[in-house]
Amino acid sequence: MRYLIALVATAFISNIAFAADASCEDKAAEKKLAGAAKSSFIKKCTADNASPAQAACDAQAKEKKLAGAAKNSFVKKCVADAK
Repeated sequence: MRYLIALVATAFISNIAFAADASCEDKAAEKKLAGAAKSSFIKKCTADNASPAQAACDAQAKEKKLAGAAKNSFVKKCVADAK
């Protein structure tokens, strides 16, 4: 049962992230950004549109000085536990 709930939560979060990325892509296109400027804008836009749980988990990962796969795993579990 927990696995099913985690799977549904992950799918929901993925859809939200995709929607945020799409709108950020649209905004970048409106501003006619390209290259590094576009990448930077999309990265900031996506971060600004993160859920409160995602932001809190990212902050905790930063406090623990996690990086790479360890950070991704921690944040994923943290967001799932927050739901």
